[in-house]
Amino acid sequence: MPKNNFAHLHLHSQYSLLDGANRFEDIISVAKKFQMPAVALTDHGNLFGAIEFYQMVLKSGIKPIVGYEAYMAPGARTDRQQRGENKETYYHVTLLVKNEKGYRNLLKLASEAYLTGFYYKPRLDKEILSQHKEGLVCLSGCLHSEISRYLVRGQMAEAIKTAEFYKNIFGDDYYLELQNHNLADQIKVIHGSLEISKELGIPIVATNDVHYLVREDARAHDILLCISTNKMVNDPNRLKMSNDEFYFKSSDEMTKLFTEIPESLTNTLRIAEKCNLELSFSERHLPRFTPPSGLTSIEYIKQLSEEGLKKRYPSVTEDIRKRLNYELGVIEEMGFIDYFLIVWDLIRFARDKNISVGPGRGSAAGSLLAYVLGITDVDPLKYNLLFERFMNPGRNEPPDIDIDFSQAGREQVVNYVRQKYGYENVAQIITFGTMKARAAVRDVGRVMGIHLSEVDRIAKKIAPYTEEKGLKKAINSDPELKELYETRNDIKELFDISMKLEGLTRHASTHAAGVVVADKALTNYVPLYAAPSANTGTTTQYSMDVLPKIGILKVDLLGIITLDVIDKCLEIVRQTQNKKIDIRDISLTDRATFELLSRAETKGVFQLESSGMRDLLRKMKPDSFEDIIAVLALYRPGPIQSGMVYNYIDGKHDPNKINYLHSSLEPIIAETKGVVLYQEQVMLIANRLGGFSLAEADELRKAMGKKMEELVLPYREQFVKGALKNKVPTAVAHKIFDWILFFAGYGFNKSH
Repeated sequence: MPKNNFAHLHLHSQYSLLDGANRFEDIISVAKKFQMPAVALTDHGNLFGAIEFYQMVLKSGIKPIVGYEAYMAPGARTDRQQRGENKETYYHVTLLVKNEKGYRNLLKLASEAYLTGFYYKPRLDKEILSQHKEGLVCLSGCLHSEISRYLVRGQMAEAIKTAEFYKNIFGDDYYLELQNHNLADQIKVIHGSLEISKELGIPIVATNDVHYLVREDARAHDILLCISTNKMVNDPNRLKMSNDEFYFKSSDEMTKLFTEIPESLTNTLRIAEKCNLELSFSERHLPRFTPPSGLTSIEYIKQLSEEGLKKRYPSVTEDIRKRLNYELGVIEEMGFIDYFLIVWDLIRFARDKNISVGPGRGSAAGSLLAYVLGITDVDPLKYNLLFERFMNPGRNEPPDIDIDFSQAGREQVVNYVRQKYGYENVAQIITFGTMKARAAVRDVGRVMGIHLSEVDRIAKKIAPYTEEKGLKKAINSDPELKELYETRNDIKELFDISMKLEGLTRHASTHAAGVVVADKALTNYVPLYAAPSANTGTTTQYSMDVLPKIGILKVDLLGIITLDVIDKCLEIVRQTQNKKIDIRDISLTDRATFELLSRAETKGVFQLESSGMRDLLRKMKPDSFEDIIAVLALYRPGPIQSGMVYNYIDGKHDPNKINYLHSSLEPIIAETKGVVLYQEQVMLIANRLGGFSLAEADELRKAMGKKMEELVLPYREQFVKGALKNKVPTAVAHKIFDWILFFAGYGFNKSH
């Protein structure tokens, strides 16, 4: 047989939470090593990783097969009773996507399993499977499938009846799944399945129930199961795999297991040939905003922006109008007019209901249109903020406007969205917690039975800044941890297993702010999830990074306790002083406030209350709003470690210490005392000195921020040529480019 005579069709990634230990990049690596033409993802009862898997595997040159290991209820999925002679609550069956129709059907099935079928597990039933069968390949399932259970018990008649049912649904796309992990019950299933295959003419297919990458990972996976079930590893009655055979086997290994049934191997390739899902990532499924009668969306937004322009600017200059028209043109061309109207409408609703709204967050503050519509309260012209930092016309990416509401009012706003756009069209967003280094050590140590106090002491030795770089780095950075690793076998195993598990997805929860809105029922585009143990409502099964890729509108509606505190303060003033204050009218030049900040009397003041921040305030002695902007950008590890903080303070207190590499830099970086502190400054330098368009400057900013020389290299020549045209000598241009390259890695989004 050819070397690539097999493809894995039954595989669990880390999204089979605390049961699968496979990362996508590792799956791809070993699949390429074994020259496999395709690989499937079949996580337990969810599609959490489907899009990420599809895109990564496709990019690698291997065919991705999106799949799903379904939990099947013994009766109706809505039945909450245990059924069958052994009181089963579910069986397994494997589903693989053939085409886009199958993908859309699987989205609906995966959603219904949570929304209407959850009982211990997200379950389907035969009725709904029959309704959404088109475009799917069905494999009979593992040892926990209905047919396998019957065959293990010797109930051949029931097994045949079940196989007939599935064959009637799926026809030639139904296969009897054979697995051989050297288990006696699986041998029974193989023999029984071959009999059924012969009698009913149903083809067979070999799979391996892949839960981890290599045989040596079996111990780490066993620990993972203990963490999942909250059991100790020495508990004889706990859930565990029967042996170490549940890994990503090569074609040769699978051939040895099924040497007498060669068609079971070649059928994996036949199934792979059937599965040809092609997903488009260029479509958008944005809801439509309905303007007042007789107006189009563009006409209405122009009317609103004209009204807002006159309110914001008593004297509208030609430059202001030019900027607004430019932004409107870009937004219209990119197809996001309705998006802006939807956001404007949410804020209008909140203010009508006296729900406090924040002044703006993130790069949206760089939009003049957002400012005149009242979406933000930050004047981008006054603070030299850039629209291209928010929306780059060179990239077809949706805008991202985060909106702050008081915590007390946020749910009202979310309910308004549901009522206006349809409950089926709106959901919150899932988020995934991962096993970081310290958490992994604590989890692994607990189930291994290492004394709690010792595990706690070890975990506390892992510093937060090293934790981000991984446990291996943490061990090498601390002499005591390194000595424990090298001298104690139990601690070595603790660390080795923790290193294998760190970074794996641990649990799913609800994103604190994200809400998605679509033009139709969300299940047309994304699978839905309902947390079984929390009353948090329906969320997407795809994370916030995936949703924009599939054209789903994401809006971050944040509940901010600071706004509630401000509301309470204003109410106290109103009651005790009989004075009504609009917080948006507070002066930004109040001397007493800057004196308070300079004395660092900021305990309880949002973002300014830590001891390190108060120390910075004492040294800086802020006396302008621009200093407050700067202090928030400076108090981060990068600027502190690079010395930017001290350069700013020195330049503030003694302007003679500021050194400009070229006079044309002064208008751009004078406000930050000669330091390139903001990403917008990087863009302005590229624009004004290097001749970049602001859209090109944003691309440069992103490339520099990644600190990858190969990404930045093509921009250097363009910058130097442009600078030469602006009368900046070549040597100085190179020096400026290197200089901003250093700062760009630490640059902060000034709009934010």
